[in-house]
Amino acid sequence: MPARAGKPDAREKLLDAALVLLREKGYGATTVDDLCAAAGVTKGAFFHHFRSKEELGVAAVRHWSEVTGALFAQADYHRHEDPLDRVLAYLELRRTLVRGSAGAYSCVAGTTVQEIHATSPAIRAAADESILGGAAHIEADLAAALARHPVPGVDAHGLALYVQAAIQGAFVVGKARDDPSVVVASIEHVERYVRLLFGRSA
Repeated sequence: MPARAGKPDAREKLLDAALVLLREKGYGATTVDDLCAAAGVTKGAFFHHFRSKEELGVAAVRHWSEVTGALFAQADYHRHEDPLDRVLAYLELRRTLVRGSAGAYSCVAGTTVQEIHATSPAIRAAADESILGGAAHIEADLAAALARHPVPGVDAHGLALYVQAAIQGAFVVGKARDDPSVVVASIEHVERYVRLLFGRSA
């Protein structure tokens, strides 16, 4: 997580706590008391910054997008000259980020939207924006790769969404199996697919 200048305020502490608890326990099982205890703030501080748990949920998903967006923007895979190499290095990075419990490697937006997609339009919209933003991390590189190495019938947006869907789905199966190696293997399959699509050997 990128370092912030100065001491985090109560709002920042609550958002950082939410990124941990929403992945570990889920939205429904995480209470305002849980968030306050994890953040080390009072319930009064919570309601000073957020009118409801749902408002906190929206802000937490957006905070997740900011944190992960900064991580991917600064990542080393951008150094490659060939955009296809950047895409493959991005997938390698995603694979290396899968370690520990599901609460450590899974996605706040994906985890939360599975619970609330029918009950909280506001959080669902924030999650949709976050997940599309995740696809955007490689869409420009995929577009450049397709321009350099054309693949008939394939568009960058659709392929970027496929990659994101495959990774989000792998998180679900990894949780069900309680086994992060399932997620790693799934990302390796995505890499094989991309290599076969572009005719790039391992």
